[in-house]
Amino acid sequence: MKRLLLSALLIGAAAPFISPLLGAADFEPPIRLKAGEGAIRVESPGYAAPCWADIKGDGKMRLLVGQFRQGKIEVYEHQRGAEFAPGEWLKAEGDVAEVPGVW
Repeated sequence: MKRLLLSALLIGAAAPFISPLLGAADFEPPIRLKAGEGAIRVESPGYAAPCWADIKGDGKMRLLVGQFRQGKIEVYEHQRGAEFAPGEWLKAEGDVAEVPGVW
């Protein structure tokens, strides 16, 4: 256990010195994803947790965007490029599914 902790500390401490040697990461410019006529947005206060998942088991990945308020998840079906079908709330047994908050 001590060896594992020491290794993690050494790697963490060396990261700032190793990163410049590996070069900076190159990212593409950001794009705004659209659903229907508007941009994909989240409810206030704006905390989101996007991810891809095949929630219907049909081999098609959908964009899931978690909403901080009430723990809801909006599901967007991908159409092409940066375009998605209008979102629908994830449902469980016919009702909008909610993930309980931590407070």
